[in-house]
Amino acid sequence: MTVEAELSETEEHRLDDEIGAGARAVGEWSVVITVAITVAILVRNFVLAHFEVDGSSMDTTLADGDRVFVNKLSYRIGDPSRGDVVVLHQGTGDRDLIKRVIGLPGETIEMTNCEVRSTAADGGPSRVLLEPYLDPAVVTADRCGPAIDVQTVPDDHVFVMGDNRDGSQDSRALGPIAYDDLVGRALVVFWPRSDWRWL
Repeated sequence: MTVEAELSETEEHRLDDEIGAGARAVGEWSVVITVAITVAILVRNFVLAHFEVDGSSMDTTLADGDRVFVNKLSYRIGDPSRGDVVVLHQGTGDRDLIKRVIGLPGETIEMTNCEVRSTAADGGPSRVLLEPYLDPAVVTADRCGPAIDVQTVPDDHVFVMGDNRDGSQDSRALGPIAYDDLVGRALVVFWPRSDWRWL
């Protein structure tokens, strides 16, 4: 009788331990899943987003349907640089655009005969921008879109253009883009895999 009672008590303890271990495992996994979902939401909303290219305004740097990762913190902790590929709010609609930064605050920008000239904010001579990212088969002397009259980029704004100059709605139509309208800097093409590259 005593032996049976002791065995039953041992089995109960083992069962209690197994139930307790199972409950702890469920609790731990619940915490892990909750943390993972929270981190994913925070990263998506505040750090990294993906963007699908729609159209040909960035040919041939980016093709229609390319998907890129965008660093949303870039311009919260630093300023845009010339040559950055940026995603921006259009302002007149819900559609975001992807363009390249050509002019920075305080600079004077102009374009004639497909040649972009820039004068620094502190003055000095005007210089022709070197733009190795432009495809000479896409941007030619007769296919570079409207010229840019001399204009100064306001503080906390950038002047943006598409790499396909003749097929881009950019700062020539929209005007300079406020920092607040910059979603972030495009970092890398991640899809399709054949187009994978850093920007």
